[in-house]
Amino acid sequence: MKKIFRRWPIAAVAAAILTTATLTAAEASAAYADVSATAATAGAQALREAMRKLWSDHVFWTREYVVAAIDGPPEAAQAAASRLMKNQEDIGHAVAAYYGADAGSRLTSLLKQHIEIAVELVAAAKAGQQVKTKDADARWQQNADEIAAFLSQANPNWPRQAIADAMRMHLETTTAEVLARLHREYAKDVAAFDAVYDHILHMADVLTEGIVKQFPARFAS
Repeated sequence: MKKIFRRWPIAAVAAAILTTATLTAAEASAAYADVSATAATAGAQALREAMRKLWSDHVFWTREYVVAAIDGPPEAAQAAASRLMKNQEDIGHAVAAYYGADAGSRLTSLLKQHIEIAVELVAAAKAGQQVKTKDADARWQQNADEIAAFLSQANPNWPRQAIADAMRMHLETTTAEVLARLHREYAKDVAAFDAVYDHILHMADVLTEGIVKQFPARFAS
C-alpha cells in the first residue's frame, strides 16, 4: 500500500497542502471582498450562495464517495457516486441559465468525466495498480485542462491559466485526501479535506464574480 501514488509522497503532499491552504485562505479573502463588491444586489448574492452550495456539494459528495469506496460497503460507494453525478448535472443546469443549454450539457459531460476518472483512480490506488493509477491520473489532469479551456472560452473574466491552476489545485487537494484515507492517516485526512473545502469556496466565488461582471444588467437590481 505504501507504493500507491508514488508521484505524490504522502508527507510531501500533506506539507504542500498545509502551505497552500494558507495561501488559499488569503486568496479566498480577497475573492470574497471582490465578490462582496460585485454582489451588491439580491440577485448577485443569490448566485453566490447557489454557486457555493453547488460546489460544496461537489466536494462533500466526493468525500462521501472516497470514504465509502475505501472503507465502506460497495452499496454506499455506489449511492454516493450516483448522487455525485447528479451534482454535475446541477452545475451544468446553473451554467445553462447564462450560457445556454448546449454549454450546460457540455460542462455536465466534462464534469461527469472528472468524476468517472476519479472513481477509476480511487479503485486503482486502493488495489495498488500503479499502471492504472498513472493512466487515470494523466486523463484526470487532461480533463481538468479541458474544463478550464471550456470555462475560459465562455467568460473572459475566467482566464484560462487561472482556471487551469484552480482545477489543478482541486485535483491536488483531493489527491491528498485520498492518500491520507488510504494510509489511515486520519488527522491528515481531515486537514486535507479542510484544504479541499477552502479551495472550492474560492473557486465558487471566482465563478460568481465572473458571471456578475459578464452580465451586469442581470444583476442591476
